Amino acid sequence: MELKGKKVLVVGLGKSGLSAALFLRRQGAQVTVSDVRSAQALSRELPALLEAGIMVESGGHGLLTFRRQDLIVVSPGVPLDTPELLQVRAFGLPVIGELELAARYLRGKILAITGSNGKTTTTTLVGEILAAAGLPTQVGGNIGVPVVELIDGSREDSWAVLEVSSFQLESTKEFHPAIAVILNITPDHLDRHGTFEKYVQAKERIFQAQGTEDALVLNAGNAGAVAAAARSHARVYLFSLEEEVERGAWVEAGHVYFRDGAEAAVEMILPLAAIPLKGSHNVENILAAVCAARLAGAPVEAIRNAVCAFKAVEHRLEFVTTVNAVDFYNDSKATNVDASAKAVAAFPSGIHLILGGKDKNSNYADLSDLLRARVRAVYTIGSAAAKIEGQLRGVVPIVSCETMERAVRTAAKAALPAEVVLLSPACSSFDQFENYEHRGRVFKELVVELTEMDSLRKE
Repeated sequence: MELKGKKVLVVGLGKSGLSAALFLRRQGAQVTVSDVRSAQALSRELPALLEAGIMVESGGHGLLTFRRQDLIVVSPGVPLDTPELLQVRAFGLPVIGELELAARYLRGKILAITGSNGKTTTTTLVGEILAAAGLPTQVGGNIGVPVVELIDGSREDSWAVLEVSSFQLESTKEFHPAIAVILNITPDHLDRHGTFEKYVQAKERIFQAQGTEDALVLNAGNAGAVAAAARSHARVYLFSLEEEVERGAWVEAGHVYFRDGAEAAVEMILPLAAIPLKGSHNVENILAAVCAARLAGAPVEAIRNAVCAFKAVEHRLEFVTTVNAVDFYNDSKATNVDASAKAVAAFPSGIHLILGGKDKNSNYADLSDLLRARVRAVYTIGSAAAKIEGQLRGVVPIVSCETMERAVRTAAKAALPAEVVLLSPACSSFDQFENYEHRGRVFKELVVELTEMDSLRKE
């Protein structure tokens, strides 16, 4: 795709939008960026843009700005149904996302991972396995490094291991992973996509451009993922906690196995006891990583060594510390109901659960049975608190806390020795925090303060 001299508009100045704008300018495009935020709110981004000769439209989108372009690149945080984008798409103007833009310039092969939950853990692990195997590897995407930033470091023999979200996938056209992974599909981001069906359609774009020479890895235990097999042209591999599969990875007799087809030899990868992460959902993530890494050419020994050495990714069922014999876990990345359910299921009982944040049109009543069995009390925070309290009233004791600080202190005071205080909010963070990382850091800082207070009392 020739960019030199082309007029290109980048919509939305998040991390990926900024990287895309600077990349496009380096390719010789005439670049404009448009963001609804004020110039003051964009003060950190503006110097780099202006120095590169990029025009900036702030405080809203002008329709004329959109029409005077050869190409529009949309950041993941910008919905495709904004009025300006709907109009220019009706005129036939090409609209793509940062993921699609970057994939057209990346050299080597792409290994892409999506799912409602587990993406970051699995992506990180696959990247570590391939690196341990000596394969040239870069990791990016929704995991924090914009895909365009991987272009310069890519080679014909390298792998780009990408975490990709529904927001990124919905604007793809030619995005073509050699290996695609769908970990699971459960209701999420319905505030953005409108319906579960549209959310599924966005996720399934991960294999839209795949052919028979490519591989699609699916979770045999998740109906949403398995249903995708019928619409794929790729070779399908399954991973399963429950049963042996003909092609893929599974658990049997306390071990993880892999096989590449009915006629291939069965490979024992590692014992379950060697897996360092809590929860059956993390075993699923490891099964998916085993499949993807084997297909990419990583030997069994490299997979085994990398899994055994792997540590929980920050904000994903991350152990923080123990205070007064109570364990504190940070699962701030649990931004939907299904993710919180997996976190709660990782502990047998005695959980003090912090829920809340910005609602994503979720049904918190789906947690009811699990909460009755394992949770002593729920502590609500954020703008979704009233909805959560209404849907879970009578299920478990609920304490309305409003803020994270009050929730942590109240839960810590109520918890008994050997019990757990778990932040697993089932909501996005954007009502009180910059993002889920900020929310997780605040939780951990508050827990550290508890530790310090406890130390002072003992002196």
